[in-house]
Amino acid sequence: MNTQSKPLAKEAAGTADERVPISRPAVLFGPMNQPVSDLRGLRIWLVGASSGIGAELARQALQAGARVALSARRADVLQEVAAAHKNAFIAPLDVLCHDAWRDQHARIVEAFGGIDLLVFCAAKYRPERTWEVQEDEAEHTLRTNVASVYSALGAALPDMLARGSGGIALVASVAGYVGLPGATVYGPGKAALINLAEILYSDLRPKGLNVYLINPGFVKTDLTDKNDFPMPAIQTPQQAATAIWRGISEGRFEIHFPRRFTAWLKILRLLPFRLRFMLFQRFMLS
Repeated sequence: MNTQSKPLAKEAAGTADERVPISRPAVLFGPMNQPVSDLRGLRIWLVGASSGIGAELARQALQAGARVALSARRADVLQEVAAAHKNAFIAPLDVLCHDAWRDQHARIVEAFGGIDLLVFCAAKYRPERTWEVQEDEAEHTLRTNVASVYSALGAALPDMLARGSGGIALVASVAGYVGLPGATVYGPGKAALINLAEILYSDLRPKGLNVYLINPGFVKTDLTDKNDFPMPAIQTPQQAATAIWRGISEGRFEIHFPRRFTAWLKILRLLPFRLRFMLFQRFMLS
């Protein structure tokens, strides 16, 4: 992913066959992606960097020596996150504006010489039951959380494929694991990102690209502040960002946390529907 890090530079220097680890036995036991041992010099485009997990990912990456392009709608807030860091590049972006993606991608490539990792962290969330959904709000949420990802891919993938290296990280959610009450629009959108990440991995890993699926549990942000129910094992954005960078450094495909919470949801989605719905009624809807 990082053309400047030694392990990845070595991979990029190999033949096309050498960059296809999917069929090799080591994949059954080793990392599913190329581990990234050092963020120094890594060229990162972080979308959704103005608050929450995205802002903390940007801060930690900048502190580690990465070059980070920060995107969100408000340039003034991005400037605050960057804190005048010399390796930060402000790239204001409305994710729903298709042309803006290519324009900002061109600016970042001109400034950095390329992009090694695209992190899509933009999201919209509103807790709502089925009978509370508003059609226009639902469409806006799905365009923000899902459809805009395709604009990101359209902007960033051609250069990565041409180089045979790079990485795509999608921040989904454990809300995409199962149909949780209250996540009537948000949950299906995150489930779509989980599905998309699996497809991207199958398509892109044989071509030398890394793909990361990030499924956080509850993280204290402006989004989760809207919830009026207990949130087990809630973490800070700092804890979430640390877990994500650790997962990327280890070459994991799915990065989920905190595991004491996400493990239970993984078990829940394996249960028969009848039993799953009974548990919802007993513990979540009573």
